[in-house]
Amino acid sequence: MKPAIIQRTKLHQGYLTVERLNIRLPDGVEVVREVETHGDAVAVLPYDPEKRVALLVRLFRPPAFDRFGQIALEEACAGMVEGEEPSQAARREALEELGLHLDALEYVGRLWPSPGVSAEQVTLFLAAYAAADRINGGGGVAEEHEGIVVVERSLATLAADADGGRIVDLKLLTLVLTLRARHPTLF
Repeated sequence: MKPAIIQRTKLHQGYLTVERLNIRLPDGVEVVREVETHGDAVAVLPYDPEKRVALLVRLFRPPAFDRFGQIALEEACAGMVEGEEPSQAARREALEELGLHLDALEYVGRLWPSPGVSAEQVTLFLAAYAAADRINGGGGVAEEHEGIVVVERSLATLAADADGGRIVDLKLLTLVLTLRARHPTLF
């Protein structure tokens, strides 16, 4: 027997939707699970192979502040897919957040960041860039009030931070480890 959703109840609808699902499992047991849905996302780690640096964003995240008092997190450039292909969304986000024009993207994967509670999938990319591709200061879209600060970090430092457990953004950690595995000579 396959699992089956017996009943779906919408508990909240806004930026995100929360639903209660009554599910019959393959063994016949019925369980209740709550699922959050807010759409799919992309993340990209742009890196300059000549300078051996990567561009990141630093921004305020209410959950990190509320739970741990962290004022800002360093993360991979990321955002929501808005009716476009993930590659288009990654390029748009890089331009908005980093002021960076990206051509070629290297696909990393499509991942579930928290499949126990969220329906979101994140498509990850790596992208080499050159100095001429930085066409403005970035910082995000003003109306979104993201307060993004663009950060340039050396790849060697990012690798050391990954090894030392100091990267707290799962997207960034995955991308740094993938970049190091695929292009070790950059480190």
